[in-house]
Amino acid sequence: MAKQKIRVRYAPSPTGHLHIGNARTALFNYLFARHNKGTMVLRIEDTDQKRNVEGGSKSQMENLHWLGIDWDEGPDKGGDFGPYRQSERKDIYNKYIQQLIDEGKAYYSYKTEEELEAQREEQRAMGIAPHYTYEYEGMTADEIKEVQAAAEAKGLKPVVRIHIPENRTYAWEDMVKGKVSFESDTIGGDFVIQKRDGMPTYNFAVVIDDHLMEITHVLRGDDHVANTPKQLVVYEALGWEPPKFGHMTLIINSETGKKLSKRDESVLQFIEQYRDLGYLPDAMFNFITLLGWSPVGESEIFSQRELIKSFDPKRLSKSPAAFDQKKLEWINNQYVKKADRDLLLDLALNNLQEAGLVDKEISPEKMEWVRQLVNIYAVQMSYTKQIVDIAKIFFEEAPELSDAEIEEIKKDDARPVIEEFKKQLNAVPRFTAVQAMNAIQATRRETGVKGRKLFMPIRIAATRSMVGPGIGEAIELMGKEKVNKHIDLTLKQLSDLGL
Repeated sequence: MAKQKIRVRYAPSPTGHLHIGNARTALFNYLFARHNKGTMVLRIEDTDQKRNVEGGSKSQMENLHWLGIDWDEGPDKGGDFGPYRQSERKDIYNKYIQQLIDEGKAYYSYKTEEELEAQREEQRAMGIAPHYTYEYEGMTADEIKEVQAAAEAKGLKPVVRIHIPENRTYAWEDMVKGKVSFESDTIGGDFVIQKRDGMPTYNFAVVIDDHLMEITHVLRGDDHVANTPKQLVVYEALGWEPPKFGHMTLIINSETGKKLSKRDESVLQFIEQYRDLGYLPDAMFNFITLLGWSPVGESEIFSQRELIKSFDPKRLSKSPAAFDQKKLEWINNQYVKKADRDLLLDLALNNLQEAGLVDKEISPEKMEWVRQLVNIYAVQMSYTKQIVDIAKIFFEEAPELSDAEIEEIKKDDARPVIEEFKKQLNAVPRFTAVQAMNAIQATRRETGVKGRKLFMPIRIAATRSMVGPGIGEAIELMGKEKVNKHIDLTLKQLSDLGL
């Protein structure tokens, strides 16, 4: 196995959008393959027809590509080991199911769901872990045939179950967890390898596919540990050598300490949600890599090339990985600061249009205005959709002043400063950030007021907010008409207060 070229796979079910946990599985397999100059396979596991979502596999692939993950073989690329959709491999599975039946290692089971549930209820009542009990126990081959023929006559459709050997230990050296073992009597009895609709079960199909596709290493989530002994049963029955397994620890919510569940609405969990918010793919790639894997050193910001070069599965953590939303925002902010401004403009413009703040059809002048807006907020944005909230003063019509803002403009020097600033601002030759700052300096000279007592009343009067970008830039972006309207409204409020 060690001398084989490394082949890994990411095998999603088309049951919905790309989840953070699945993205991590894909990413670690990708890094492992690229680090070792191996092959990355994409396989769509779509045998559970009831759970499949239309467009689910397309969504998965689009979001993987957005993250920066590619593959060498798959349903969209082809390859020497296809088909790469399980629904197109039914004849392959049937061949091996029939082989196991012919060898007496698997058999048809006609127990109905009602009978199986009654059996489980009885076992629970006895304090026994629910498990399947062999339904032909003590019967001769002829008796088994008679029972099966009677079931067929009733129109019952069978499943196929595989025999689990007794008193057998199934063990493997896990790439993450170390030595793991299960006793055969803890697996739950002979399990189904073919459902009543003729489709194979996950634990059977995955073995056939991994073997025939020559997969050498299987990196997957910790929730698959209980599946591994069942898969080893199938490998043993077919006389095949299993791949090397590695089960990555669970991802937990750093706020609650609980497993990251799709029902946990306190955390956004799908890649598409982060795309819509204006997160950058390189930042997401960087952040997800650190969920359960630690690099050498203290640095937390890496390019994809650096991560490929340094990826070592021996540094996969044995402890749960904490999903920290604040850390993700910080990492993305580092990338936003360095990002191409045209890219940020594209993302932020889309966010502003989706929020109804900017028209879908946009003039060149308005586009340039949005570009300036994005540029002044780029340093502080953790993701581009934040611009909808942090830049709202540029879109609201005369925002209401808060109590704190009113207290600021009630101070003795505030009205003279605001009135003088209005006079100086309307005298400037061009309405630009530089000219606005010139007007502020002229106001300082005329009034003798400086520091906070100068800048805060001007900021509140001009922008109707105590906070925002540089006052000169804010005034330029607001525009002359809006700034004058804001100042007049502020002076009227002061008059209404008797000031």
